Amino acid sequence: MVHQTIQSIIEAIEKPAIFITPDYAIEAVNQAYRDTYPTEVILGESKCYEVSHNSNKPCDQKGEDCPLKSCKETGKNTSALHIHKTGSGDLYCNILMKLVKDNQGITIGFLEILEKVDFASSVSSDLKLIGKSAKFQELLKMITRSANSNISVLLQGETGTGKELTALSIHHASKRADKPFIEVECIGLNESLFESELFGHEKGAFTGASTSKKGLVCMADGGTLFLDEIGDIPLSLQVKLLRLLETGNYRRVGSVEKQTANFRLICASHKNLEQMVKRGEFREDLYYRIAAFPITLPTLRERRDDIALLAEHLLSKSEFSVKKFTDEALNKLANYHYPGNIRELKNIVQRSALLSDDDLINVENLPHNIIALTSLEESPINLISNEKSHIIKLLNEHGNQPQIIAQSLEVSVRTLYRKLQKHQLNIKAFKALR
Repeated sequence: MVHQTIQSIIEAIEKPAIFITPDYAIEAVNQAYRDTYPTEVILGESKCYEVSHNSNKPCDQKGEDCPLKSCKETGKNTSALHIHKTGSGDLYCNILMKLVKDNQGITIGFLEILEKVDFASSVSSDLKLIGKSAKFQELLKMITRSANSNISVLLQGETGTGKELTALSIHHASKRADKPFIEVECIGLNESLFESELFGHEKGAFTGASTSKKGLVCMADGGTLFLDEIGDIPLSLQVKLLRLLETGNYRRVGSVEKQTANFRLICASHKNLEQMVKRGEFREDLYYRIAAFPITLPTLRERRDDIALLAEHLLSKSEFSVKKFTDEALNKLANYHYPGNIRELKNIVQRSALLSDDDLINVENLPHNIIALTSLEESPINLISNEKSHIIKLLNEHGNQPQIIAQSLEVSVRTLYRKLQKHQLNIKAFKALR
């Protein structure tokens, strides 16, 4: 039996924790761990994977990263993200595995501490990030890492990838979760509106200011300020935001009294801010202030294993919740490339459900461009081996018209030129077919 000191350490940890031997046997456990899993823990007999995974084999033999194995191989502490079988169902858990050595420096076991990832789910769930794919799990790891700090986070990704929900997840997983989450939509803000919205104003500060008003910075006190589409803030206003971030101080419009800001900053943009900096469209000093911890959100086409799960989830939360997709329809949905990402998938789900005359949504109820797909390889944005020939075909059809060709490929013009460079093609050498 493990030394009483280790048991005392385990019991003092608030999160679920166990001490396990190199052969996976649980030798010490705290009450939080016992309360998490329905499987009874028998000290000295129960294996960690039996309790957390209902499995008869270690994680690495079932296709997962095993943090204990990694610890043994590297001699260093490690972490991993797993889906555990808990009393509340399947639950994402971030696992921290630490080496435990005796006075002679010999490893006698491992301390495993579990952090429940409450903001995500591997099954349909309200107000949570949903998925199982490798790309999705990489995103969860980045969210968990960033949530444990007050570091400024920049969320980057295509439109419809879920940047707002990701920002909210970081907030809810942080120590500021019980404080406000304030969102600022940066598109269309002019100078006077920007200062009034962000910093607030005093009564009579300008025409129409009949009362004093708190700004969003003040409302976010102690919590999180989320600046959505920060790439749309004009250069003239970026310096005022930079001053706020550098000094931590601001003044309401019409006031000389200095206010102190206390918030955690999360920004988001679908634009490439690094390229905007190079073009002089975004301040470099501001970029480095907001991008201390950049996170790129995966596109839906990078999460193909999640499409069926997301489609069924979106259907269950719609007015057509009694309906179901056929397996054939779900397979078709998984072959599509979703330039509009999850937002587009939601529209497709609702449209297909509306076109179905009964409780089953079949292939014929899907949009025609999805029905026409016969395999994943035929989706134009996902061409791999024959991508070059497809681009040449478009160049022959449209000639030197990058905008039209990019739209046909459903990529940006910038991405098109990268593809042309990759395949050593010169767009100016082509003329449209007559």
